[in-house]
Amino acid sequence: MASKPENGSVHQRAIDALMALLAEKDWNDVSLIEIASRSGLTLAELRGAFPSKGAILAGFARTIDQQVLKGDEGATDLEDQPPRERLFDVVMRRFDALKPYKAAIRSARKGLLNDPLAASAWNRVETNSAQWMLAAAGIEESGATAAVKAQGLAVIFARVLRTWLDDDDSDMPKTMRELDRQLRYAERLVETGDVILGACRPFRGAIESLLARRPRKRETEATTEDATSAI
Repeated sequence: MASKPENGSVHQRAIDALMALLAEKDWNDVSLIEIASRSGLTLAELRGAFPSKGAILAGFARTIDQQVLKGDEGATDLEDQPPRERLFDVVMRRFDALKPYKAAIRSARKGLLNDPLAASAWNRVETNSAQWMLAAAGIEESGATAAVKAQGLAVIFARVLRTWLDDDDSDMPKTMRELDRQLRYAERLVETGDVILGACRPFRGAIESLLARRPRKRETEATTEDATSAI
């Protein structure tokens, strides 16, 4: 067994080990024994910290949420902006926090997509993260409305993640354009009374509040970028 790392909690050591292994190999090829060995933990210690490999990945998601939320502490530059503008900023901060783990996330995503049960469980993790991101943007309610908002943001995040994985520019211009495109597309669905939204009329108010119109300035910038980029 590898020598035990001296720094970090048991939870963080397990998370770091999983992400390091995922950067090297496929999700399905990473075993609990390997995670324990890489983290310098016994299997008993690893089990005491997490019930499964998926739970360790969920722990990673929580650490990313915490980074994003800490970045929001004391921030005042967006306080006067509409909720949609603040939400855009929060989501992009989450992508910033994920940058060092891109290879690992690509591996995990591929594995989860090939496992419907795991994918369903991961959707719950992402929906929970979305609730915190919405709170950071000042968009927070309770009950069914909050659940609909969180699921909607989780879907948008998953779609933009595909672009982010192939966006090698440190400024993430493709990711920003895709996030803007997804949000504006959702706006159009609301504005045109799309039949699918019509069938979900009880949730329409929640969707409208999540996807309230963003300032014209960003829409203009996005239009200019779309006209000059081969996307």
